[in-house]
Amino acid sequence: MFLYQHHRLYRRKILIASFLLPVILMACYFAYRQMTPFGKSSLLTVDLGQQYVDFFSYLRNTILHHPSSFFYSFSKGLGGEMFGTNAYYLLSPLNLILLFFPAQHLATGITIVTLVRYGLAGLSFAWLMQKTDLQQGWRILAFSTVYSMNGWMIANQLNMIWQDALILLPLIIWGLLKLIYQNRVGTYIAWLAVMLIDNYYMGWMIAIFTFLFFLWQTPALASWRQRGVIFLRYLGSSLLAVGISAVILLPTFYALMQSKGIYTETKIHSRFEYFAPKMLGKLVPGSFNFNQMPSGQPNIYIGMLLMLGACLYFFNNRFDLRRRLIGAAISIFFIFSFCYEPLDLLWHAGQFPVWYPYRFSYLFSFWCIYLAAKVLQPDFKIKKRSALILTLLIIAIYWYVGTLNLSYINSNQRNIGLCFSLIAVSCLCIPRTNSPRLYDALLVLLAVCDISMSGYTALNKISYVSQPEFGSYTIALDKSVKKLKKHDPSFYRVAKTFMRTKDDPFQADFNSGDHFGSTLEPPIPAFMGAIGQPDGDGFVTYTNGTQVSDALLGYKYTMNARNTSAGQALPLSGFRPDWYSYPLVGSTSAVNLRENPHALPIAFGANAAILHLQRTTMDPLNYQSQIFQTLAGRPTLHSLFAVQNFNFVKFNNVQSAKQITGTIFRKQNLLKPASVQLEFIPPTNDSYYLTLGPNVEDNATITMNNKKFTQYDTFRNTVVINVAHDQKGQKVLVNLQLKKATLWMQNVSIYQLKQRPFMVSLKTLQESPLKISSYRSNRIVGTVNLQRNQRVLMTTIPAAKGWHVKVDGKSTTPQTVLNTFMAISMSPGKHRVEFYYRPPFLILGLIITVISLGLTGWWVKKEHQTRTMFD
Repeated sequence: MFLYQHHRLYRRKILIASFLLPVILMACYFAYRQMTPFGKSSLLTVDLGQQYVDFFSYLRNTILHHPSSFFYSFSKGLGGEMFGTNAYYLLSPLNLILLFFPAQHLATGITIVTLVRYGLAGLSFAWLMQKTDLQQGWRILAFSTVYSMNGWMIANQLNMIWQDALILLPLIIWGLLKLIYQNRVGTYIAWLAVMLIDNYYMGWMIAIFTFLFFLWQTPALASWRQRGVIFLRYLGSSLLAVGISAVILLPTFYALMQSKGIYTETKIHSRFEYFAPKMLGKLVPGSFNFNQMPSGQPNIYIGMLLMLGACLYFFNNRFDLRRRLIGAAISIFFIFSFCYEPLDLLWHAGQFPVWYPYRFSYLFSFWCIYLAAKVLQPDFKIKKRSALILTLLIIAIYWYVGTLNLSYINSNQRNIGLCFSLIAVSCLCIPRTNSPRLYDALLVLLAVCDISMSGYTALNKISYVSQPEFGSYTIALDKSVKKLKKHDPSFYRVAKTFMRTKDDPFQADFNSGDHFGSTLEPPIPAFMGAIGQPDGDGFVTYTNGTQVSDALLGYKYTMNARNTSAGQALPLSGFRPDWYSYPLVGSTSAVNLRENPHALPIAFGANAAILHLQRTTMDPLNYQSQIFQTLAGRPTLHSLFAVQNFNFVKFNNVQSAKQITGTIFRKQNLLKPASVQLEFIPPTNDSYYLTLGPNVEDNATITMNNKKFTQYDTFRNTVVINVAHDQKGQKVLVNLQLKKATLWMQNVSIYQLKQRPFMVSLKTLQESPLKISSYRSNRIVGTVNLQRNQRVLMTTIPAAKGWHVKVDGKSTTPQTVLNTFMAISMSPGKHRVEFYYRPPFLILGLIITVISLGLTGWWVKKEHQTRTMFD
């Protein structure tokens, strides 16, 4: 009994060490880089700093303040479902740790959670090693530490949303081994279901890998009949895991089909994506840099000792030849998946990754480490002849990598990698029998030093957002939003002229029109682009509004940075002089808060003609006018915007032209600067807007009145810029300096907003507002009194299947107008209206989950009874 307890304590110490060692190694690096809480830097970079941190703030606000946002949020662009967003980004239980960190300190929470994930990955793999008896004793630390800090983990440290896969993968594989050899399905079903719920995207990749791993195990089974029975058990268990997670998967799948799934490749090309031998560069420690994020080769570095161990598996006669051949086929399948387009798409569920290619490469790392663990047993030793062949092969590989001139590898990395490789070969030649403990210590030291050096080198090439930069902005934004909510707790949207990220509304918990995320529904960016806002396949941002669009979309309040030193901490993204005439309702040290008296509510009475309006113009201002006039029941032929002429144009080192818009200007002297200066003097105090096509932004540096242009600089459609308001007779000078030899003045025009017709139409639309009596993120209730010529309740709620509408207690089917928003036909008069959102297929998914849980419980109980009977 004493020996048993001692053995258990010994194993637990190893598990604790497997958790602590990667945590300590990475914490030392974070302290060296002064990452918060160790200094003034942070882990925030690329998507982690521009997207995920804001989602974590949203999750925190949802759990602590308004749970209804779990299903739907008006902080997502103009409004959108959140089930798909949550399933892709936020369902990891480790995110609950972030609840203890306020918004301005989320970067510290992210550091803590990242360290925990490193530790849990090491712990999980060490646990698998102990359970399978592949490795025992302190040697396990070599394998668990390399696994937790492998090249994929380091390269995707910023992609926290995927890292749970490394924690759960060893548990799933242990469950699969129990299923195959012990006829016990519960562990496999449970952990695969957890993975699919945690992150279905990584779960899909792991599901493919479990099939490959199952095939590798089949030669160990006695007969084809037994293989068939176990395969059916594996298939049934996998389906039950999917069924248990159906309450998440079904609504998520539907959401994806409305957003990200639209971009799934329908035409697959049989081609290699790059010159395959470039993958050899990834066998060099630290083989990663920023340029590898958007496009590059798979991150598969696991240290040369373990990589050699994995390769030696296929030549080791101790293992069954059939399993070695299947293992070789699986390895080749992985290698082809890293460069052959159809296989690459298979792993990524039919979609080419936008940045971060070969996201499944962690599975290859697991596979190689697992093979190495089988080979590098205490009695393993290679012969001198084999060592010589390995040495020559390694030297040849490193020499060849040097000829590739890869930007992410330098000569120092190659020399260090070569040294580690030669030491690894020497280590494999030494017999362990003379000094087992010293040998095991050297094995762990070699593996840990190798993978640590690789990780540190790779991370040193990445820059990060400072904690003060993130924290100061977050504090300023939160303070402004809280002051606004205290002034007016009702439902409205807020526009601003500064931005840290396009998910600021998630960060500070307010409604706006900005969003960056993979599950953004395409009609939203399409509409926003059509009215002159910057947009893309996965993002929108409301930085180019007009008085018309502000009113239409219900931007009741505005925030602009004050011209103070505090305000300079707020990165500017727009210019709205037409806001300065609005009444000031509050201010903070950094932000002025103003109320827009022209803003319409989220729903209002409108003319039925809006049901049939089609977009007939590519001009964003004319489109805004058509929408607004149609809603008000006024003729659309008379636009609310009138084209104005520039008062003076100066041509510097380009040809002169009588017409500006549409002209292609060319440098006359290619060695000298060239520019076109546009001068405009407003003849009235109305608002004036400049339109610019995307070609202008790409090919010109723009200044206004000799000041840096504060326009958000990524857009694919014509954008609208407010250049003047209440500035009659004051000169406005726009300078466009050519970046290249030519500049196409795409859609460069000045427009005047006709204030009087705008106010007449606005007054009509303000007659029948929806008076909200109660609201949550997924439910709005109110009353409306439609006028005689208004037979539609127009909303600026994006249309979605999950929205349900009741008018006077009766269910009504909403219609989609402008290919974007919900509208409800109803008779004139007073009505009570209720909107509520329920994710499509949520109920069906819940039913399938309950049934699957019941079947799993029955199956596990039956297995237990069978074992008890035979025992």
